Amino acid sequence: MPEQDPSREETTQPGGGLAGEVAELEHSGLCALVGRPNVGKSTLLNALLGEKVSIVTRKPQTTRHRILGVANRPGAQAVFVDTPGLHERGKRALNRQLNRAALGALEDIDVVVLVTRGLEWRSEDERVLESLEGVSAPVVLAINQVDRIPDKRRLLPHMERLQGRRDFAALVPVSATRGENLEALEQEVVQRLPAGPPLFPADQLTDRDLAFRLGELVREQLMLALGDELPYATTVQVEGLERDGGLLRVAAVIWVESEGQKPIVIGREGKRLKKIGRRARLEMESLLGERVHLDLWTKVKERWTDDQRALQRFGYTD
Repeated sequence: MPEQDPSREETTQPGGGLAGEVAELEHSGLCALVGRPNVGKSTLLNALLGEKVSIVTRKPQTTRHRILGVANRPGAQAVFVDTPGLHERGKRALNRQLNRAALGALEDIDVVVLVTRGLEWRSEDERVLESLEGVSAPVVLAINQVDRIPDKRRLLPHMERLQGRRDFAALVPVSATRGENLEALEQEVVQRLPAGPPLFPADQLTDRDLAFRLGELVREQLMLALGDELPYATTVQVEGLERDGGLLRVAAVIWVESEGQKPIVIGREGKRLKKIGRRARLEMESLLGERVHLDLWTKVKERWTDDQRALQRFGYTD
């Protein structure tokens, strides 16, 4: 099991309790967060944990991996599994792998939280619901971004319509960005987890190591800085982590699919890459609470998003 981020100490969790304290458990288990792209699953995970473990942008398919977040509560440990959004178009190997990762998260799961957005119900939401037909675990429906519904009187009829699509264990309206009603959602999940020992040590927040988390912070800034298409042709690998006194030196590579994409990432006179690096470094320092020196390079791996070996090399086969 990967080691916990060495810079992280005791963290207060929402709902009471500390990450360093786990008493004898009444409930312990896995809860998958599923839904179509861009409904706020990663934002919800971060809000439940009280710390950023999954990157967030407004672009669909920002999440590319299954990421576990461990929430320790009095008498319970809920392990939330953030998944890539299930999407209909899967022409490239990467797209197909993201769908496999999302569906694979439903294996041996104890509770499922299906996340939707506001009053929306799209064909992709329907496809996610269909993928849950063979799942025996209870499914809780979390309707996210309810703070953006101007007329709240429309929410109850919407919830009644959705309840007619499946016998949901519970329907909970929430706002992940504002932290509204998260305790109610958490209670619905925890009470449905089986009894048992903790799945993770009390001081472990996520299954992902430090290199992965820092690489994701770089990719987050890439997603925010680039246009609509190019972010999906990029990935990030952290190739070096070295402590130099009170400074953490991070060396990372941004991979693109063609030589023509490199200057787009780098920008005129290197300004875009410097901006991406500066913002990623600030995010790293905020996460770790220490000074960071970040070196970024841009390299080419032709058509890596449709190359199974490259996907394995870049960690997309988990």
